[in-house]
Amino acid sequence: MTATAVRTGTTPTPAPKRRRRKGGGAAERLWQASPLTYITLLAAVGLSIFPLYYMFVIATRTNDAIGQTPPPVTPGGEIGGNVDRLLSNDSAAFMTGLVNSAIVATVVTVFVVFFSSLAGFAFAKLQFKGRNGMMLAILITMMVPTQLGIVPLYQMMYEWDLHNKLPSIILPFLVSGFGVFMMRQYASQAVPDELIEAARMDGCSTFRTYWNVVLPGLRPAIAVLGLFTFMEQWNSFLWPQIALGDPTNPTVQLSLQRLSQGYYNDYSQVFAGTLLSVVPLLVIFIIFGRQIIGGIMEGAVKA
Repeated sequence: MTATAVRTGTTPTPAPKRRRRKGGGAAERLWQASPLTYITLLAAVGLSIFPLYYMFVIATRTNDAIGQTPPPVTPGGEIGGNVDRLLSNDSAAFMTGLVNSAIVATVVTVFVVFFSSLAGFAFAKLQFKGRNGMMLAILITMMVPTQLGIVPLYQMMYEWDLHNKLPSIILPFLVSGFGVFMMRQYASQAVPDELIEAARMDGCSTFRTYWNVVLPGLRPAIAVLGLFTFMEQWNSFLWPQIALGDPTNPTVQLSLQRLSQGYYNDYSQVFAGTLLSVVPLLVIFIIFGRQIIGGIMEGAVKA
């Protein structure tokens, strides 16, 4: 009781309680998905999947389905015959293209991930002279269009007797400037300096520190870079078309291009080849997509 209340003998009235603001509920409602959000997402998913679905529909039908009005929207039963005609087409050499693309994309992806992570670790955590200048040179290479290097690359491959051979489309892409920059940025944030110092105090060499300490911390970035590199090499067309002049030794994109050449285009055969060429990418994306999400969530929990 206050002094005034004691002198007057009255009971003081309690102070009115402040009402809590209800802003938290409004903020929660703001982040909740509305029906319009679901409608927009379903429309985006449908527009993204429909070209793949229609490709599958035409690949399972005869060539007459292209000219039907309205166009067919349900799969047919000709997928086996279309695939048989595709594999027996000697001018396209589709199976050879699949094998060559798998070899090229796998080899390039492995070397790009290894060299990029190793260089990114060096640029992010090691101190040496000329580090900034070398990193600037790598960034400059990213600004140069690939088309400007086609002529000198072709001359180099011809002088090294690699023309019309798979190494001609592998060697120029074993190192990626974007991959080095990406790994350097990720390593500078994801790998603490304390771990590297602890490894050095335990007697680890530089390469062992990279292999046992740095590389496990780069798994999310490695998965992303590996996925992008594999897809880029699998879909590459311009340089393989120039470097591989032998029609019996193509990549999968060159095989698809040769399927559409001639006076008569068998669209069912072309769509069947396109469907088979997309399947490996879908499998790779599903496998590495889960690893990317798992690695990101693991890094977020550790942080």
